[in-house]
Amino acid sequence: MSTPTSGRTTLKAPGLDWLLMVAALALVFMGTLLVWSATSTREDLTGGETTAYLTKQLVNVAIGLVLMVTVMATDHRWVRITAPLFYVGSIVGLALVLVAGSTINGSRSWIQLGGMSIQPSEFAKLSVVVGMALLVAERTEGRWRRGVRSVEVIGMLVIAGLPAALIMLQPDLGTMLVLTATVFGVLAVSGADRRWLMGLSVAGIAAAAVAVSAGVLKDYQVDRFMAFTNPGLDPRGAGYNTEQARIAVGNGGLFGQGLFDGSQTRSGFVPEQHTDFIFTVAGEELGLVGAGLLIALLAIVIWRALAISADTDDMFGRLAAAGIACWFGFQAFQNIGMCLGIMPVTGVPLPFVSYGGSSMFAGMLALGLLQNIHLRSSAALPTRLLATPRVLVRR
Repeated sequence: MSTPTSGRTTLKAPGLDWLLMVAALALVFMGTLLVWSATSTREDLTGGETTAYLTKQLVNVAIGLVLMVTVMATDHRWVRITAPLFYVGSIVGLALVLVAGSTINGSRSWIQLGGMSIQPSEFAKLSVVVGMALLVAERTEGRWRRGVRSVEVIGMLVIAGLPAALIMLQPDLGTMLVLTATVFGVLAVSGADRRWLMGLSVAGIAAAAVAVSAGVLKDYQVDRFMAFTNPGLDPRGAGYNTEQARIAVGNGGLFGQGLFDGSQTRSGFVPEQHTDFIFTVAGEELGLVGAGLLIALLAIVIWRALAISADTDDMFGRLAAAGIACWFGFQAFQNIGMCLGIMPVTGVPLPFVSYGGSSMFAGMLALGLLQNIHLRSSAALPTRLLATPRVLVRR
C-alpha cells in the first residue's frame, strides 16, 4: 500500500553544495601553505619569525569562515534586507580611503585599523554584484519578461558606476578591470539588450584611452602595460616582475622543486610573491601538476557558482551567483595570466589563495552567499517538482 509521501522518496534532501565547499577549502589550504613558503625565508617581512605570515593567514581564514557561516545561515530575506547596507558601507569605505587611506605600491587603497589593513575595494566587488542583483529582482519579480528594460540597465550602471569612480581615483587599475568584467557578466545574464553590451564595450575602450591620455593612471601603471606589450622593453624596471615570475614558474617543471624548496622563492626574487604573485610559488614548488590542481579547484568553484545560478528560480540569487562566478573567473585569469606573461601586471589577488584579510573576507562572504542561494533553491525543489506546470504567456 502506498503512502502519501511515497512519491517524494527519490527527491534529494536539501543540503550544502559540498563540491563547492570542498574545492574552496582546498584552495584555502593550498594557499596557506604557499603563503607560508613564500614568506618563511623573508626576514624583511617576518622579522626573523618564520611562521609570522602563517599565523596571520590562519587568523584571516578563521575570520573568513565565521563570515561565511554567518551569511550561509542567515535567512534569505535578511540577506536581501541587509544588501543595501552592505553597498552603502562599501561606498563609505572607498570614500574614507581617499581621505585617510594609506598608499601602498603607488595606490591609495587601504585603511589602517590598528594592526590590520582593510581594502574596501575588495568588498566593493561583492557589494556591486549584490546591489545590481537586488535592483533587478525588486523590479522584475512577479512579472515574466525577456530580459531587463533600459531603465533597469541604467540603474545597474549607476550602482556600479559610483564605486568604480572611487576606485579609479585611488587609482586601482586591477580592481577596476575585475569590476568591469563582473558588471558586464551580470548585465549579460540579466538579459540586457545586446546593443547595451556592445555600447558598453566601446565605451570601456574609449574610457581607457581617455584615462591614459588624461593622466588618470600613474606612470608606473602605464609602464607596466607598455612592458606587457613589449616584454624586452624594460626587463629591470617595469618588466622585472613578469620576467622573474616566468622564471619561477619555468623552474618548476612537471612536479616542482618541492614545497619550501623553490630557488626563486627562497631567494625572494619575485616581488609581492605572497600576494599578487602567489601562483609563481605553486608553479615553482609544486610544478605543472600542483599548479594544474590549483587551477582545477578554481574551475570547480566557478562551475558550481554558475550551476547554482542556473538552478535557482529566484532572480536575485541567479544574478548574484552569476556575478560572483564572473568575479572569481576574471580575477583568477588576470592573476594567473600576469604570472605567465599573458596579461599586464595589476595588483589583484588570487581568490582564496593569496595572502590578505580583505580578499579572504570578501571571498568567504561570497562563498556563504552562494551556499545560501543553493540551500534556498534545494529546499524549494520538492515544491517546484510537485507544482502544476503553467504556461507563461507574455502579454
